[in-house]
Amino acid sequence: MTNSLYSDDELIQQKSIQQSLQEIAVQIGHPIDKEAAEQLYQSASDLLNHTTPAPITLARVAATLLVYQLQDTAGDELEWFKSQIKQCSDDEEVEELIESMHRIDAL
Repeated sequence: MTNSLYSDDELIQQKSIQQSLQEIAVQIGHPIDKEAAEQLYQSASDLLNHTTPAPITLARVAATLLVYQLQDTAGDELEWFKSQIKQCSDDEEVEELIESMHRIDAL
């Protein structure tokens, strides 16, 4: 029934992102099941519900959540990330946030 809420393109995008999450997890050495990939996708979608995210932005947020989950990151760091995403007004700000996190980690 929930599938009727999404267009065919949106369902294809969702499945593609979820499959990518599973592939990334395998490459990292921590496979996840379909349900975990669905939950990550839904969490990313919920975080971005105040915007109309491009598929790549949605995928990057979901992948970031995956990394936080697999690294068993402290709850306060995860909550910080989520609060920052909720404050972003568009894809560009989300992308800048994610890029800035990578630059910090590289230092």
